[in-house]
Amino acid sequence: MTLVLAALMQQPAAPPAPPPGPAALEVGAVAPDFAIPGATRYGTLKNPVRLSDYKGKTVVLAFFFKARTKG
Repeated sequence: MTLVLAALMQQPAAPPAPPPGPAALEVGAVAPDFAIPGATRYGTLKNPVRLSDYKGKTVVLAFFFKARTKG
């Protein structure tokens, strides 16, 4: 019994919880500005693409699983 208690006391504590991420946006809310690496079928773009570059225009974001990877 003593060995079990000693072993349990040697176990590291659980890692702290990560800080909460940004709150989810409500439908119809204005999206915050962000920048991401851009890509075309010819390769990646030299400068990042910013959402603010398209202010006042309709923007559709498309995410592709394993796009532009060797996977």
